[in-house]
Amino acid sequence: MALAFDEFGRPFIILREQDQKTRLRGIDAQKANIAAGKAVARILRSSLGPKGMDKMLQGPDGDVTITNDGATILEQMDVDNQIAKLMVELSRSQDYEIGDGTTGVVVMAGALLEQAERQLDRGIHPIRVAEGYEMASRVAVEHLERISQKFEFDVNNFEPLVQTCMTTLSSKIVNRCKRSLAEIAVKAVLAVADLERRDVNLDLIKIEGKVGGNLEDTELIYGILVDKDMSHPQMPKQIEDAHIAILTCPFEPPKPKTKHKVDIDTVEKFETLRKQEQQYFDEMVQKCKDVGATLVICQWGFDDEANHLLMHRNLPAVRWVGGVELELIAIATGGRIVPRFQELTPGKLGKAGMVREKSFGTTKERMLYIEHCANSKAVTIFIRGGNKMMIEETKRSIHDALCVARNLIRNKSIVYGGGAAEIACSLAVDAAADKYPGVEQYAIRAFAEALDSVPMALAENSGLQPIETLSAVKSQQLKENIPFYGIDCNDVGTNDMREQNVFETLIGKQQQILLATQVVKMILKIDDVISNSEY
Repeated sequence: MALAFDEFGRPFIILREQDQKTRLRGIDAQKANIAAGKAVARILRSSLGPKGMDKMLQGPDGDVTITNDGATILEQMDVDNQIAKLMVELSRSQDYEIGDGTTGVVVMAGALLEQAERQLDRGIHPIRVAEGYEMASRVAVEHLERISQKFEFDVNNFEPLVQTCMTTLSSKIVNRCKRSLAEIAVKAVLAVADLERRDVNLDLIKIEGKVGGNLEDTELIYGILVDKDMSHPQMPKQIEDAHIAILTCPFEPPKPKTKHKVDIDTVEKFETLRKQEQQYFDEMVQKCKDVGATLVICQWGFDDEANHLLMHRNLPAVRWVGGVELELIAIATGGRIVPRFQELTPGKLGKAGMVREKSFGTTKERMLYIEHCANSKAVTIFIRGGNKMMIEETKRSIHDALCVARNLIRNKSIVYGGGAAEIACSLAVDAAADKYPGVEQYAIRAFAEALDSVPMALAENSGLQPIETLSAVKSQQLKENIPFYGIDCNDVGTNDMREQNVFETLIGKQQQILLATQVVKMILKIDDVISNSEY
């Protein structure tokens, strides 16, 4: 390596052997790629299921995340290898599309890669393995469709939705109060869902958290929560049937914009000026009252004198409310944001059935609840917890539950969890393998074996004997031809997932199999890896 200078005096480095890039070809490239994919899957394998372990990740600036959500773990991990990045993308796409099953999809892909490696060692061409996997995934997806069950629910009877959300939450840190959280998630989704179009806009569900209290104190608010309090301590803490003026203009007398200075040499002149200001402000308050407002929410602040006057004129006010919150309040209450005082009219006021201020614990922390709004499409889930990490993890868990409820509203089919669906698919794929005459049948059998890895990991994480448990459940499914038997992770004493109420969404499971197969096919088709040599 030598240092040289160009004609402008800028230094540049001359590298010898610049063309010697590292290169892996053929079977070595595939083996290296498979090893990288398996390494990522191995990390997540222990986080699968209700007894899965959590991972603790420290960010570059020292912030700590504790989670067992597959997508979050892989997002936070610093991954260099390109194939490992594919696995991160895989769990992210499952998260965007379905919202749940992010750990399972990576475990599944890892198992498929492990089986593929055995097929390559037998001398089967990688393309044939990939084609066999493709056929097998089609068989599995069709079989899932056959064993799935539809269930009916409506706004009054949403028990099936709650049961499915509880399955999602049982693998999270919040599983001790999964019943109440699942109900909150389902009620929130049903509040904003458009059941005719079968569509749910999750942006209308705001998730707020505050440290303190118990997880059990988590509540669903049909309205908006604002982290502010009334501007004067003596203003009423509860306003019923509120008419809200939402202002983005300053609520105070105008300051002189020019650089003139006012000389006041007598007390009378000062009194006159003070009265003038007071009168001006009085008119502003009166204008709000004439329009019919019983609460003013302002984006800017106002001084103590203004505050005092508002208090005396019986007009409660909230100051320093952020822009995003103002917009949400406007959507929920059906009001309009008023940029100029002159434009305030009765038609622009928002309406809410109840606005109340609530204080927490022994601290001076207070929050405003705006409930029973005119447009009840906006709801807030308010999470309490012992520490910040707990609240963050609960937010992620509730997001998963919301996504599951949304998927069920889109497609009402469910399959049984606890590895039951995977075992049923494995048996179906294994039976279908004999129908294919070519080398692909080896790959199809390998796919069936890979499907067993999910129930195997569930049994392993639950402290059961993995191989014994899996073979017992498998033979039970085969004998009785019932696809509801899965791994009894919670030690209830029965393998029947219908009795345990362990459900998963059909589209979530299908997506897992399809995404994992696509990624594995992509990895198998790479036979040449050219990377820059490190210097």
